[in-house]
Amino acid sequence: MRIGTHDGSFHCDEALACYMLKKVDKFKSSPIVRTRDKATLNELECVVDVGGVYDPEKLRFDHHQRGFFETFNMVKKTKLSSAGLVYKHFGRQVIESVLEQKIAEQDLETVYNKVYSSFIEEVDGIDNGIQQYDTDAPPKYERNSSLPARVCRLNPSWDDENPDYDGCFEKAMELTGSELEATVKSVYHSWLPGKSILLDAIKGRFKVHPSGEVLLLERFCPWKSHLFDVEAELGFETKYVIYLAANAESWRVQGVGLDESSFTLRKALPKPWRGLNDKELSAVAGIPDCVFTHMSGFIGGNRTVEGAIQMAAASMDFSEAADELAAES
Repeated sequence: MRIGTHDGSFHCDEALACYMLKKVDKFKSSPIVRTRDKATLNELECVVDVGGVYDPEKLRFDHHQRGFFETFNMVKKTKLSSAGLVYKHFGRQVIESVLEQKIAEQDLETVYNKVYSSFIEEVDGIDNGIQQYDTDAPPKYERNSSLPARVCRLNPSWDDENPDYDGCFEKAMELTGSELEATVKSVYHSWLPGKSILLDAIKGRFKVHPSGEVLLLERFCPWKSHLFDVEAELGFETKYVIYLAANAESWRVQGVGLDESSFTLRKALPKPWRGLNDKELSAVAGIPDCVFTHMSGFIGGNRTVEGAIQMAAASMDFSEAADELAAES
């Protein structure tokens, strides 16, 4: 089983596609043939990112042809690159190969969808020139540290007199593969178990605050990406999440954004607290054992869980408008 892709300069999508294929049993020993010669490509068992054909039954995975609009599923709108195409058809096998174990069907499907959303889709979007946002505004900063950008830098320099494209492509496969495997392992071993901790907090949310909008986690977990899905399913909204800090010396009170990637908060911690620490913050807040409040108001801390709950409750009751009116008078 030989895998074909185009020669010359390479991109992230075909390097990742080839790496993923070689994690699948029937392709584990497959050589990579890099060429644009149509006759040679036609003889190969599998071809990615070249050839102008998408036909999974014939193991043809190109996305450059006119009329190609394949997406990952009915919900996703991002057009697939060769990486997305290979992942769509072989992703579940790739995941179990990376984890070196069989996964329960429901968990496998959850990990399969999460890895696409958090890793593969970015590769698809960048390769197909799809903007993250519906705006014509110029970017406020350059983005040169993404995986596709790092892969592009592995190409031989334009003035290299003896460029080794195939050798560099091997390095690109290793780079994209290491990132993929790290993502799969993180999603399965860290992200997935975190959902049960969050669900326990949701069940007990009315014990923390009568609004049900403050969650107390028994232990820290990656809660953000789970929270918005669960909120949509159950029909409620969270303002603050309380959890034990990594150093286990204090409890954090963190404001929840409008969505997973938003810096705009549903309700920030009170302005009078922001930028204050320790005794000064405790005096202003009227709550003992305060540690800090960030200048942006997105997070604060208290040495005890009781104090953190008090900070969240006081923040829920705080009105910016009332505070401004009082300051004016």
